[in-house]
Amino acid sequence: MKKRDFVLSILSGILFVLSYPPFDFEFLAWFAFVPLFYSLRQKTTLSSFLLGFITGIAAFLGTIYWIVVAVHTYGDVPLLLSILILLLLVFYISLYFGTFAMLLRFIERRLGPRMMILASFPWVCLEYLRSIFLTGFPWALLGHSQYLNLPLIQIADITGVYGASFVILLVNVLFYLILLQWPQKMFPYREGVISAIIVASVLIYGYLRIDAVNHQIQKEPSLKVGLVQGNIDQSIKWDQSFQEETLKIYDRLSLEAARQSPGLLVWPETATPFFFQDAEQFQSMVLDIPVKTHAYLLFGSPSYRISDTRVANYNSAYLASPDGKIVGKYDKIHLVPFGEYVPFGDILKLGSLGEGIGDFKSGKEISSLSLPQGKFGVLICFEIIFPDLCRRFVKEGANFLVTITNDAWFGKTSAPYQHFAQAVFRAVENHVFVARAANTGISGFIDPKGKILKEGGIFEEEAINGVIRLSTGKTFYTLNGDIFAWICSAFSVLWVGGSLLRRNSVAVSS
Repeated sequence: MKKRDFVLSILSGILFVLSYPPFDFEFLAWFAFVPLFYSLRQKTTLSSFLLGFITGIAAFLGTIYWIVVAVHTYGDVPLLLSILILLLLVFYISLYFGTFAMLLRFIERRLGPRMMILASFPWVCLEYLRSIFLTGFPWALLGHSQYLNLPLIQIADITGVYGASFVILLVNVLFYLILLQWPQKMFPYREGVISAIIVASVLIYGYLRIDAVNHQIQKEPSLKVGLVQGNIDQSIKWDQSFQEETLKIYDRLSLEAARQSPGLLVWPETATPFFFQDAEQFQSMVLDIPVKTHAYLLFGSPSYRISDTRVANYNSAYLASPDGKIVGKYDKIHLVPFGEYVPFGDILKLGSLGEGIGDFKSGKEISSLSLPQGKFGVLICFEIIFPDLCRRFVKEGANFLVTITNDAWFGKTSAPYQHFAQAVFRAVENHVFVARAANTGISGFIDPKGKILKEGGIFEEEAINGVIRLSTGKTFYTLNGDIFAWICSAFSVLWVGGSLLRRNSVAVSS
């Protein structure tokens, strides 16, 4: 391999990074992989894997560097170990990029460069695998770069975010084929027509869906919601001497939000930095707020259960009614590895990174919480990035989604912006409003088209009010899940298998 090939593969990684928040140069995603494709020309399968792997390293060092901040600054893990954790995760994700590049080169050598137009199938297959394997990490999928491109992302109500990824990768390949044939003054007409038809169909569908959803949501019942962003510094969040002051901040901001008479107030994840079920001295302070505001109150708190002398801790959300009673509770199902639990913790002898809480256990039940107006599903922090988990709440009857989070762990990095962007797709996939309350931001509202209606800043105290609608319909994606990703995966297996068979048949005939 030449130095130029390494530079091109790194360039693809840089373009990938710039496509995502907070940069938001989303147009770069449409040709970000062209330099990588060009570097793969006439390479061996192993060299192709290496170049793809390098692209992945550049892409994700620039995208998820904030893990060092979360693990070291706020998790009290030594800096070198924090960097090692980041590198291990980056190397793991880069394996998917390397595998994609290897498969692409493998197919090209046996079926010709024009067959690369089908590269979107294995790309989606690998994105889906990354989303579910080893509990999954679907952060910065290619489609997420287009969260502001509303016409394109409407296809997510059928395909999930993977549909947007498919189209973007398709256009990348087309650009590469055009450049490849340009010196011969040729144009890949067949591939161009196929790509144009697919892109045009997706955009036409998108504009039609935007219009249809706009009409539909006007018919649905409304609900005023107030989001409370306390901006509690992570370094003092679990300090017992600051617990009362924390509640005073939330009390003041809740009364501010209550001026617009919301039916629901939402506090962030672990807004009460103590076990609410035991904290008798603070329970009355919390439960007095829905009484004073005449609104339901959703707030995050750690909780526990004791069974057979064993204690199980949970990351939970409680719902309190306007008469000051707890009427619902949800225990977080999808936990953060090394943040809320440690995989193989007994073997590694490592504790949780959560301060003063200990290891969490996973909740078992997908249960919506009820208001007089309807039901809503709660996603705590990390859970909002998992499409299948979110759709199951809506399938089970949730009329809108609420996500509560404590993004103080990320500091002033790109992570809060990336985290918020992914919530856009959960709204589109299920055609529901999403309300997001974050401790340090970003709090805001997203409508069923994925349009960001309101968003606050980061590291600011805020009370944000908005009006949402309670959706009653179910999208294809809500009802059927990741069928599109399964189809792409099945096609990828057949494609690779067909290439192997073709090679064997040539060998036999010769």
